[in-house]
Amino acid sequence: MKLHWLTRVYRPAMLLLMVSTFLGACATSGLPEGVAQNDFVKVEGRHFMLKGEPYYFVGTNVWYGAYLGSVGEEGNRERLIRELDLLKANGVTNLRMLALSENSELTQSVQPAVMEQPGQYNENLLKGLDFLLAEMAKRDMKAVLYFNNFWQWSGGMSQYVSWLTGDPVVDPDLTGKWNEFMDNSARFYRLPEAQRWYRDAIKTVVTRTNTINGRRYNEDPTVMSWQLANEPRPGSHIHGPEHFDAYKTWIHETAKYIHSLAPYQLVSTGSEGARGALDDIELFREAHASPYVDYLTFHMWLKNWGWFDIHNPDATYDSAMATATDYIDLHVSMANTMNKPIVLSEFGAERDEGEFEPGTTTQYRDRIYAEVFEQVYEHAAEGSAIAGTNFWAWGGYGRAAQENFKWLEGDDFTGDPPQEAQGLNSVFDTDDSTLSVIRGHAEKMHSLQ
Repeated sequence: MKLHWLTRVYRPAMLLLMVSTFLGACATSGLPEGVAQNDFVKVEGRHFMLKGEPYYFVGTNVWYGAYLGSVGEEGNRERLIRELDLLKANGVTNLRMLALSENSELTQSVQPAVMEQPGQYNENLLKGLDFLLAEMAKRDMKAVLYFNNFWQWSGGMSQYVSWLTGDPVVDPDLTGKWNEFMDNSARFYRLPEAQRWYRDAIKTVVTRTNTINGRRYNEDPTVMSWQLANEPRPGSHIHGPEHFDAYKTWIHETAKYIHSLAPYQLVSTGSEGARGALDDIELFREAHASPYVDYLTFHMWLKNWGWFDIHNPDATYDSAMATATDYIDLHVSMANTMNKPIVLSEFGAERDEGEFEPGTTTQYRDRIYAEVFEQVYEHAAEGSAIAGTNFWAWGGYGRAAQENFKWLEGDDFTGDPPQEAQGLNSVFDTDDSTLSVIRGHAEKMHSLQ
Protein backbone atom coordinates (compact mmCIF):
# COMPACT_ATOMS: atom_id res chain seq x y z
CA MET A 1 0.00 0.00 0.00
CA LYS A 2 1.40 3.39 -1.04
CA LEU A 3 1.34 5.99 1.73
CA HIS A 4 1.84 9.32 -0.18
CA TRP A 5 0.83 12.32 1.89
CA LEU A 6 -0.80 9.98 4.39
CA THR A 7 2.65 9.37 5.95
CA ARG A 8 2.24 12.73 7.68
CA VAL A 9 -0.49 11.25 9.85
CA TYR A 10 0.52 10.22 13.38
CA ARG A 11 1.48 6.51 13.39
CA PRO A 12 -1.45 5.15 15.48
CA ALA A 13 -3.85 6.96 13.18
CA MET A 14 -2.06 5.41 10.22
CA LEU A 15 -2.47 1.96 11.73
CA LEU A 16 -6.18 2.59 12.24
CA LEU A 17 -6.49 3.73 8.61
CA MET A 18 -4.75 0.59 7.34
CA VAL A 19 -6.96 -1.66 9.45
CA SER A 20 -10.13 0.08 8.30
CA THR A 21 -8.95 -0.11 4.69
CA PHE A 22 -8.40 -3.86 5.05
CA LEU A 23 -11.80 -4.36 6.63
CA GLY A 24 -13.43 -2.22 3.95
CA ALA A 25 -11.82 -4.32 1.26
CA CYS A 26 -13.18 -7.47 2.87
CA ALA A 27 -16.68 -6.17 3.50
CA THR A 28 -19.25 -6.93 0.82
CA SER A 29 -22.51 -5.76 2.43
CA GLY A 30 -24.57 -7.92 0.13
CA LEU A 31 -22.52 -7.24 -3.00
CA PRO A 32 -21.89 -10.13 -5.44
CA GLU A 33 -19.01 -12.49 -4.82
CA GLY A 34 -15.72 -10.93 -5.84
CA VAL A 35 -16.98 -7.35 -5.46
CA ALA A 36 -16.17 -5.27 -2.37
CA GLN A 37 -17.15 -1.77 -1.31
CA ASN A 38 -13.54 -0.69 -1.71
CA ASP A 39 -13.72 -1.49 -5.42
CA PHE A 40 -15.98 1.52 -5.94
CA VAL A 41 -14.67 5.06 -6.27
CA LYS A 42 -15.56 6.90 -3.06
CA VAL A 43 -15.43 10.49 -1.86
CA GLU A 44 -13.54 11.46 1.28
CA GLY A 45 -13.67 15.21 1.77
CA ARG A 46 -12.44 16.88 -1.39
CA HIS A 47 -10.71 13.77 -2.78
CA PHE A 48 -11.71 10.61 -4.61
CA MET A 49 -10.48 7.35 -3.08
CA LEU A 50 -10.18 3.93 -4.67
CA LYS A 51 -9.04 0.84 -2.80
CA GLY A 52 -7.85 3.05 0.05
CA GLU A 53 -5.69 5.34 -2.11
CA PRO A 54 -6.27 8.73 -3.76
CA TYR A 55 -7.81 8.36 -7.24
CA TYR A 56 -6.60 10.69 -10.00
CA PHE A 57 -7.29 10.13 -13.67
CA VAL A 58 -7.07 11.26 -17.25
CA GLY A 59 -10.30 10.64 -19.11
CA THR A 60 -12.17 11.47 -22.26
CA ASN A 61 -15.69 11.69 -23.66
CA VAL A 62 -16.82 8.74 -25.79
CA TRP A 63 -20.51 9.54 -25.89
CA TYR A 64 -21.17 6.86 -28.52
CA GLY A 65 -19.61 3.95 -26.59
CA ALA A 66 -22.86 1.99 -26.19
CA TYR A 67 -23.57 2.49 -29.89
CA LEU A 68 -20.34 0.77 -30.87
CA GLY A 69 -21.16 -2.07 -28.48
CA SER A 70 -24.66 -2.53 -29.92
CA VAL A 71 -25.77 -5.76 -31.57
CA GLY A 72 -27.71 -3.64 -34.09
CA GLU A 73 -26.50 -2.28 -37.43
CA GLU A 74 -24.96 0.72 -35.68
CA GLY A 75 -22.65 -1.52 -33.64
CA ASN A 76 -18.98 -2.28 -34.24
CA ARG A 77 -17.65 -4.30 -31.33
CA GLU A 78 -14.33 -4.98 -33.03
CA ARG A 79 -13.73 -1.24 -33.29
CA LEU A 80 -14.83 -0.70 -29.69
CA ILE A 81 -12.26 -3.20 -28.45
CA ARG A 82 -9.54 -1.47 -30.47
CA GLU A 83 -10.60 1.92 -29.12
CA LEU A 84 -10.48 0.77 -25.51
CA ASP A 85 -7.06 -0.79 -26.02
CA LEU A 86 -5.70 2.40 -27.60
CA LEU A 87 -7.13 4.58 -24.85
CA LYS A 88 -5.68 2.35 -22.16
CA ALA A 89 -2.27 2.39 -23.88
CA ASN A 90 -2.31 6.20 -23.73
CA GLY A 91 -3.21 6.34 -20.03
CA VAL A 92 -6.88 7.27 -20.54
CA THR A 93 -8.88 5.22 -18.04
CA ASN A 94 -12.05 7.22 -17.29
CA LEU A 95 -14.76 7.41 -19.95
CA ARG A 96 -17.76 9.74 -19.87
CA MET A 97 -20.60 8.42 -22.01
CA LEU A 98 -24.26 8.64 -22.96
CA ALA A 99 -26.47 6.12 -21.15
CA LEU A 100 -29.79 7.24 -22.63
CA SER A 101 -30.90 9.00 -25.80
CA GLU A 102 -34.45 9.84 -26.85
CA ASN A 103 -36.05 9.28 -30.25
CA SER A 104 -36.52 12.69 -31.81
CA GLU A 105 -37.46 14.35 -35.08
CA LEU A 106 -34.81 17.02 -34.55
CA THR A 107 -32.68 17.29 -37.67
CA GLN A 108 -29.37 16.77 -35.86
CA SER A 109 -30.34 14.15 -33.28
CA VAL A 110 -28.59 10.79 -33.18
CA GLN A 111 -30.42 7.75 -34.47
CA PRO A 112 -31.35 5.15 -33.36
CA ALA A 113 -32.21 6.12 -29.78
CA VAL A 114 -32.14 4.11 -26.56
CA MET A 115 -35.54 5.41 -25.45
CA GLU A 116 -37.92 4.94 -28.36
CA GLN A 117 -40.78 6.48 -26.39
CA PRO A 118 -41.59 6.67 -22.68
CA GLY A 119 -41.26 3.20 -21.19
CA GLN A 120 -39.96 1.58 -24.39
CA TYR A 121 -36.23 0.92 -24.81
CA ASN A 122 -33.97 -0.28 -27.60
CA GLU A 123 -32.55 -3.57 -26.32
CA ASN A 124 -29.81 -3.60 -28.97
CA LEU A 125 -28.34 -0.40 -27.55
CA LEU A 126 -28.75 -1.53 -23.95
CA LYS A 127 -26.84 -4.68 -24.86
CA GLY A 128 -24.26 -2.34 -26.33
CA LEU A 129 -23.90 -0.70 -22.94
CA ASP A 130 -23.58 -4.18 -21.40
CA PHE A 131 -20.72 -5.03 -23.73
CA LEU A 132 -19.03 -1.68 -23.18
CA LEU A 133 -19.05 -1.97 -19.38
CA ALA A 134 -17.88 -5.58 -19.49
CA GLU A 135 -14.93 -4.67 -21.73
CA MET A 136 -14.06 -1.65 -19.60
CA ALA A 137 -14.02 -3.86 -16.51
CA LYS A 138 -11.42 -6.09 -18.16
CA ARG A 139 -9.19 -3.02 -18.58
CA ASP A 140 -9.76 -1.56 -15.11
CA MET A 141 -11.46 1.53 -16.56
CA LYS A 142 -14.15 3.64 -14.90
CA ALA A 143 -17.38 4.88 -16.51
CA VAL A 144 -19.33 8.10 -15.99
CA LEU A 145 -22.81 7.72 -17.52
CA TYR A 146 -25.33 10.52 -18.08
CA PHE A 147 -29.08 9.97 -18.28
CA ASN A 148 -30.30 12.97 -20.28
CA ASN A 149 -29.19 15.96 -22.31
CA PHE A 150 -30.09 19.62 -22.10
CA TRP A 151 -29.13 19.92 -25.77
CA GLN A 152 -30.73 18.61 -28.94
CA TRP A 153 -28.24 16.09 -30.31
CA SER A 154 -29.54 13.05 -28.39
CA GLY A 155 -33.22 14.03 -28.07
CA GLY A 156 -32.89 15.15 -24.50
CA MET A 157 -35.12 17.20 -22.22
CA SER A 158 -36.88 18.97 -25.06
CA GLN A 159 -38.06 15.60 -26.39
CA TYR A 160 -39.63 14.72 -23.02
CA VAL A 161 -41.48 18.04 -23.15
CA SER A 162 -42.71 17.32 -26.67
CA TRP A 163 -43.86 13.80 -25.78
CA LEU A 164 -45.89 15.16 -22.88
CA THR A 165 -47.33 18.35 -24.34
CA GLY A 166 -47.55 17.48 -28.02
CA ASP A 167 -45.80 20.75 -28.80
CA PRO A 168 -43.19 20.52 -31.57
CA VAL A 169 -39.60 20.82 -30.42
CA VAL A 170 -37.97 24.13 -31.26
CA ASP A 171 -35.15 23.05 -33.59
CA PRO A 172 -32.26 25.45 -32.90
CA ASP A 173 -30.20 24.10 -35.80
CA LEU A 174 -32.92 25.23 -38.22
CA THR A 175 -34.27 28.33 -36.47
CA GLY A 176 -31.29 29.69 -34.56
CA LYS A 177 -33.66 30.33 -31.64
CA TRP A 178 -31.32 29.15 -28.91
CA ASN A 179 -32.90 31.07 -26.02
CA GLU A 180 -36.33 29.70 -26.90
CA PHE A 181 -34.88 26.19 -27.18
CA MET A 182 -33.17 26.43 -23.78
CA ASP A 183 -36.28 27.69 -22.02
CA ASN A 184 -38.33 24.91 -23.62
CA SER A 185 -35.81 22.30 -22.44
CA ALA A 186 -35.94 23.74 -18.93
CA ARG A 187 -39.71 23.12 -18.80
CA PHE A 188 -38.69 19.50 -18.24
CA TYR A 189 -37.84 20.19 -14.58
CA ARG A 190 -41.34 21.43 -13.88
CA LEU A 191 -43.40 18.66 -15.51
CA PRO A 192 -44.24 15.85 -13.02
CA GLU A 193 -45.22 13.32 -15.70
CA ALA A 194 -41.96 13.92 -17.57
CA GLN A 195 -40.11 13.33 -14.31
CA ARG A 196 -41.94 10.03 -13.83
CA TRP A 197 -40.84 8.90 -17.31
CA TYR A 198 -37.31 10.07 -16.59
CA ARG A 199 -37.15 8.13 -13.33
CA ASP A 200 -38.46 5.03 -15.05
CA ALA A 201 -35.61 5.37 -17.56
CA ILE A 202 -33.07 5.86 -14.77
CA LYS A 203 -34.34 2.80 -12.91
CA THR A 204 -34.31 0.73 -16.10
CA VAL A 205 -30.61 1.39 -16.58
CA VAL A 206 -29.36 1.48 -12.98
CA THR A 207 -31.02 -1.80 -11.98
CA ARG A 208 -30.30 -3.60 -15.26
CA THR A 209 -28.43 -6.91 -15.19
CA ASN A 210 -25.55 -6.99 -17.65
CA THR A 211 -26.16 -9.74 -20.22
CA ILE A 212 -22.41 -10.23 -20.70
CA ASN A 213 -21.07 -10.65 -17.17
CA GLY A 214 -24.25 -11.05 -15.10
CA ARG A 215 -23.60 -8.01 -12.88
CA ARG A 216 -26.32 -5.58 -11.97
CA TYR A 217 -25.24 -2.11 -12.99
CA ASN A 218 -25.72 -0.72 -9.49
CA GLU A 219 -23.36 -3.40 -8.16
CA ASP A 220 -20.66 -2.88 -10.78
CA PRO A 221 -17.61 -0.88 -9.63
CA THR A 222 -16.84 -0.11 -13.29
CA VAL A 223 -19.49 2.61 -12.95
CA MET A 224 -17.85 5.46 -11.06
CA SER A 225 -20.72 7.90 -11.37
CA TRP A 226 -24.21 8.52 -12.69
CA GLN A 227 -24.78 12.02 -14.06
CA LEU A 228 -28.21 13.60 -14.13
CA ALA A 229 -27.71 15.01 -17.61
CA ASN A 230 -25.26 16.50 -20.04
CA GLU A 231 -24.93 20.22 -19.25
CA PRO A 232 -28.24 20.84 -17.46
CA ARG A 233 -29.10 24.54 -17.18
CA PRO A 234 -31.99 26.37 -15.49
CA GLY A 235 -32.83 27.91 -18.89
CA SER A 236 -31.70 30.92 -20.86
CA HIS A 237 -30.07 33.91 -19.22
CA ILE A 238 -33.36 35.74 -19.85
CA HIS A 239 -35.77 33.34 -18.14
CA GLY A 240 -33.43 31.01 -16.24
CA PRO A 241 -33.45 33.08 -13.02
CA GLU A 242 -37.19 32.68 -12.53
CA HIS A 243 -36.90 28.89 -12.84
CA PHE A 244 -33.70 28.41 -10.84
CA ASP A 245 -35.49 27.08 -7.74
CA ALA A 246 -37.18 24.35 -9.79
CA TYR A 247 -33.81 23.46 -11.31
CA LYS A 248 -32.17 23.26 -7.87
CA THR A 249 -34.99 21.10 -6.51
CA TRP A 250 -34.72 18.78 -9.53
CA ILE A 251 -31.00 18.30 -8.86
CA HIS A 252 -31.52 17.48 -5.20
CA GLU A 253 -34.47 15.14 -5.66
CA THR A 254 -33.04 13.31 -8.67
CA ALA A 255 -29.64 12.81 -7.03
CA LYS A 256 -31.38 11.46 -3.94
CA TYR A 257 -33.42 9.07 -6.08
CA ILE A 258 -30.34 7.73 -7.89
CA HIS A 259 -28.59 7.17 -4.56
CA SER A 260 -31.58 5.14 -3.39
CA LEU A 261 -31.03 2.81 -6.36
CA ALA A 262 -27.22 2.84 -6.42
CA PRO A 263 -25.86 3.37 -2.90
CA TYR A 264 -22.32 2.24 -3.77
CA GLN A 265 -21.86 4.61 -6.72
CA LEU A 266 -21.39 8.35 -6.99
CA VAL A 267 -23.78 10.95 -8.38
CA SER A 268 -22.86 14.17 -10.17
CA THR A 269 -24.89 16.62 -12.24
CA GLY A 270 -22.94 16.98 -15.50
CA SER A 271 -22.93 20.77 -15.11
CA GLU A 272 -20.75 23.21 -17.07
CA GLY A 273 -20.04 25.09 -13.85
CA ALA A 274 -20.70 28.81 -13.61
CA ARG A 275 -21.48 29.01 -17.33
CA GLY A 276 -24.29 26.52 -16.82
CA ALA A 277 -25.61 28.48 -13.83
CA LEU A 278 -26.33 31.80 -15.54
CA ASP A 279 -22.63 32.74 -15.31
CA ASP A 280 -22.96 32.98 -11.53
CA ILE A 281 -20.56 30.89 -9.42
CA GLU A 282 -22.74 31.41 -6.35
CA LEU A 283 -25.75 29.95 -8.12
CA PHE A 284 -23.56 27.02 -9.14
CA ARG A 285 -22.61 26.52 -5.49
CA GLU A 286 -26.22 26.74 -4.36
CA ALA A 287 -27.39 24.23 -6.98
CA HIS A 288 -24.71 21.75 -5.93
CA ALA A 289 -24.98 22.09 -2.16
CA SER A 290 -27.19 18.99 -1.93
CA PRO A 291 -25.56 16.21 0.11
CA TYR A 292 -26.66 13.80 -2.61
CA VAL A 293 -24.36 15.49 -5.16
CA ASP A 294 -21.09 13.76 -4.37
CA TYR A 295 -18.77 15.86 -6.51
CA LEU A 296 -18.73 18.83 -8.84
CA THR A 297 -18.16 19.09 -12.58
CA PHE A 298 -17.41 21.94 -14.91
CA HIS A 299 -16.82 22.33 -18.64
CA MET A 300 -14.74 24.84 -20.58
CA TRP A 301 -15.12 25.80 -24.24
CA LEU A 302 -12.65 28.41 -25.44
CA LYS A 303 -14.15 28.69 -28.93
CA ASN A 304 -17.86 28.25 -28.17
CA TRP A 305 -17.71 30.91 -25.46
CA GLY A 306 -15.91 33.42 -27.68
CA TRP A 307 -12.52 33.35 -26.00
CA PHE A 308 -10.41 31.88 -28.82
CA ASP A 309 -10.54 32.14 -32.61
CA ILE A 310 -8.67 29.38 -34.43
CA HIS A 311 -8.69 31.56 -37.55
CA ASN A 312 -6.93 34.34 -35.65
CA PRO A 313 -4.93 32.35 -33.12
CA ASP A 314 -1.97 34.62 -32.50
CA ALA A 315 -4.20 37.53 -31.55
CA THR A 316 -6.54 35.54 -29.29
CA TYR A 317 -4.48 32.73 -27.75
CA ASP A 318 -2.90 34.55 -24.79
CA SER A 319 -6.11 36.24 -23.66
CA ALA A 320 -8.06 32.98 -24.11
CA MET A 321 -5.64 31.05 -21.93
CA ALA A 322 -5.62 33.78 -19.29
CA THR A 323 -9.42 33.57 -19.14
CA ALA A 324 -9.27 29.77 -19.07
CA THR A 325 -6.80 29.85 -16.19
CA ASP A 326 -9.11 32.11 -14.21
CA TYR A 327 -12.11 29.88 -14.97
CA ILE A 328 -10.32 26.77 -13.75
CA ASP A 329 -9.01 28.52 -10.64
CA LEU A 330 -12.50 29.83 -9.84
CA HIS A 331 -14.03 26.36 -9.86
CA VAL A 332 -11.21 24.63 -8.00
CA SER A 333 -11.45 27.31 -5.32
CA MET A 334 -15.21 26.78 -5.04
CA ALA A 335 -14.72 23.02 -4.78
CA ASN A 336 -12.15 23.50 -2.02
CA THR A 337 -14.60 25.73 -0.15
CA MET A 338 -17.42 23.21 -0.56
CA ASN A 339 -15.09 20.32 0.37
CA LYS A 340 -16.10 18.28 -2.66
CA PRO A 341 -13.96 16.89 -5.50
CA ILE A 342 -14.29 18.50 -8.91
CA VAL A 343 -13.67 17.24 -12.44
CA LEU A 344 -13.15 19.21 -15.65
CA SER A 345 -15.38 16.81 -17.55
CA GLU A 346 -15.41 18.60 -20.92
CA PHE A 347 -12.91 20.79 -22.71
CA GLY A 348 -11.69 20.69 -26.27
CA ALA A 349 -10.11 22.56 -29.14
CA GLU A 350 -10.19 22.52 -32.92
CA ARG A 351 -7.48 21.54 -35.33
CA ASP A 352 -5.37 24.33 -36.83
CA GLU A 353 -7.25 26.62 -39.23
CA GLY A 354 -10.49 24.91 -38.26
CA GLU A 355 -9.73 21.81 -40.35
CA PHE A 356 -11.62 18.56 -39.78
CA GLU A 357 -9.47 15.97 -41.55
CA PRO A 358 -7.25 13.56 -39.62
CA GLY A 359 -3.65 14.29 -40.48
CA THR A 360 -4.02 18.06 -40.44
CA THR A 361 -1.97 19.86 -37.82
CA THR A 362 -2.95 20.42 -34.19
CA GLN A 363 -0.34 22.89 -32.95
CA TYR A 364 -2.74 25.13 -31.06
CA ARG A 365 -4.87 22.29 -29.73
CA ASP A 366 -1.75 20.64 -28.34
CA ARG A 367 -0.72 23.87 -26.64
CA ILE A 368 -4.18 24.31 -25.12
CA TYR A 369 -4.26 20.71 -23.88
CA ALA A 370 -0.77 20.99 -22.42
CA GLU A 371 -1.51 24.21 -20.52
CA VAL A 372 -4.86 23.01 -19.18
CA PHE A 373 -3.38 19.67 -18.15
CA GLU A 374 -0.48 21.35 -16.37
CA GLN A 375 -2.77 23.63 -14.40
CA VAL A 376 -4.92 20.67 -13.36
CA TYR A 377 -1.84 18.70 -12.31
CA GLU A 378 -0.44 21.56 -10.25
CA HIS A 379 -3.74 21.98 -8.39
CA ALA A 380 -3.97 18.24 -7.76
CA ALA A 381 -0.35 17.97 -6.62
CA GLU A 382 -0.86 20.63 -3.98
CA GLY A 383 -3.89 18.79 -2.59
CA SER A 384 -6.68 20.86 -4.12
CA ALA A 385 -10.02 19.32 -4.99
CA ILE A 386 -9.54 18.68 -8.70
CA ALA A 387 -9.03 15.02 -9.52
CA GLY A 388 -9.06 14.72 -13.29
CA THR A 389 -10.26 15.68 -16.72
CA ASN A 390 -12.34 14.23 -19.56
CA PHE A 391 -11.26 15.90 -22.78
CA TRP A 392 -13.81 16.26 -25.57
CA ALA A 393 -13.65 14.12 -27.46
CA TRP A 394 -12.32 10.75 -28.55
CA GLY A 395 -12.68 10.09 -32.28
CA GLY A 396 -10.20 7.23 -32.40
CA TYR A 397 -10.60 5.12 -35.50
CA GLY A 398 -13.80 6.86 -36.63
CA ARG A 399 -13.84 8.88 -39.84
CA ALA A 400 -16.31 11.26 -41.47
CA ALA A 401 -18.13 9.62 -44.36
CA GLN A 402 -19.59 12.73 -46.01
CA GLU A 403 -17.69 15.35 -48.01
CA ASN A 404 -19.33 18.12 -45.97
CA PHE A 405 -18.38 16.32 -42.70
CA LYS A 406 -22.02 16.07 -41.60
CA TRP A 407 -23.13 12.91 -39.81
CA LEU A 408 -25.83 10.72 -41.33
CA GLU A 409 -27.36 7.62 -39.79
CA GLY A 410 -25.14 4.65 -40.57
CA ASP A 411 -21.92 6.69 -40.68
CA ASP A 412 -19.00 6.11 -38.34
CA PHE A 413 -19.27 7.70 -34.93
CA THR A 414 -16.54 10.17 -34.04
CA GLY A 415 -16.20 12.24 -30.90
CA ASP A 416 -18.30 15.01 -32.42
CA PRO A 417 -22.08 14.70 -31.92
CA PRO A 418 -24.41 14.76 -34.93
CA GLN A 419 -25.01 18.52 -35.01
CA GLU A 420 -21.30 19.28 -35.41
CA ALA A 421 -18.80 18.66 -38.18
CA GLN A 422 -17.26 15.23 -37.77
CA GLY A 423 -13.67 15.99 -36.82
CA LEU A 424 -14.35 19.37 -35.22
CA ASN A 425 -12.95 18.49 -31.79
CA SER A 426 -12.11 14.81 -32.23
CA VAL A 427 -8.79 13.29 -31.22
CA PHE A 428 -8.05 10.59 -33.79
CA ASP A 429 -5.79 7.56 -33.55
CA THR A 430 -3.32 9.25 -35.91
CA ASP A 431 -3.00 12.46 -33.84
CA ASP A 432 0.43 11.51 -32.54
CA SER A 433 1.36 14.91 -31.11
CA THR A 434 -1.90 15.22 -29.15
CA LEU A 435 -1.61 11.65 -27.91
CA SER A 436 1.91 12.41 -26.71
CA VAL A 437 0.59 15.33 -24.64
CA ILE A 438 -2.14 13.12 -23.19
CA ARG A 439 0.27 10.31 -22.31
CA GLY A 440 2.66 12.69 -20.59
CA HIS A 441 -0.13 14.15 -18.49
CA ALA A 442 -1.45 10.69 -17.62
CA GLU A 443 1.95 9.69 -16.27
CA LYS A 444 2.03 12.76 -14.03
CA MET A 445 -1.52 12.31 -12.74
CA HIS A 446 -1.01 8.61 -12.06
CA SER A 447 2.17 9.44 -10.13
CA LEU A 448 -0.03 11.17 -7.54
CA GLN A 449 -1.73 7.88 -6.64
